[in-house]
Amino acid sequence: MKKVIGMALLLLGLGGYAQNGSLHYSELDRALFDGLSRSMEDRGDTAMGPEMVRVGRMFLGTPYVAKTLEVGDLEQLVVNLRGLDCTTYVENVLVMSRLAQQGKLRWNRYLSGLEEVRYRKGKLDGYPSRLHYFTEWIRDNEAKGIVRNVTEELYGITIYKDINFMGTHRDLYPFLASDANYRQMQAIEKELSSKPLCVLPRKEVALREHLIRDGDIIALATDIKGLDVTHTGLAIRMPDGRIHLLHASTVGEVVISEQPLADYLEGIKGNTGIIVARPLDLK
Repeated sequence: MKKVIGMALLLLGLGGYAQNGSLHYSELDRALFDGLSRSMEDRGDTAMGPEMVRVGRMFLGTPYVAKTLEVGDLEQLVVNLRGLDCTTYVENVLVMSRLAQQGKLRWNRYLSGLEEVRYRKGKLDGYPSRLHYFTEWIRDNEAKGIVRNVTEELYGITIYKDINFMGTHRDLYPFLASDANYRQMQAIEKELSSKPLCVLPRKEVALREHLIRDGDIIALATDIKGLDVTHTGLAIRMPDGRIHLLHASTVGEVVISEQPLADYLEGIKGNTGIIVARPLDLK
């Protein structure tokens, strides 16, 4: 990925920005996408798990950048491949892996795929339509047949928790200055709070990691009041035989955790365990 970024920078400098209706991207993002698509061979016979790891590795070294989706005054489909946070990393890897598996890694299909996974029922319809809480992201994409929540199969436990962090921290989210957006998010949070969550407790992760597969999406559950998940990434089994985390790390860039996942979690303040979603093979 660093080579792809470097080549694009040489060709385009910083690039200009294009806003086409509800779409926002830079020329550099388009060049990065084109470079990535050329470097990916069609792998229609490859299962989604290994494909997720293959594509995920291509982003190693990509800078971590927070809040890349908060652009302009109205919600837009934002493409930013120059910098990724933990969620946009997972989204981009998932979409590109699905398209690569089909042999259809084309710009327009990529944009459609990104909208599909990022927004409730696959449709961008304002700021509240974005799947802000990752447990809802999993639930919505499970309904679309894109992933499957396998946490219960890993012997996770069911809990209930009030989900209202955005509503109780309105000042942290510029788009919630709109009363209409704020009211809609409060209604969404109320519904989410009524739904059960299945979490594999942190102390059980090492015991159950043999059930986790390459390419599984790992969400880190938290005890922070009003919040469900603080971080997410991909499972990758390393030569030590242990599951590690391939993720856009807040320390600076996309990396593979030096420690196995179970040990890595010990250093995450407030972590209560993990939620695991398995990308589904295309039918």
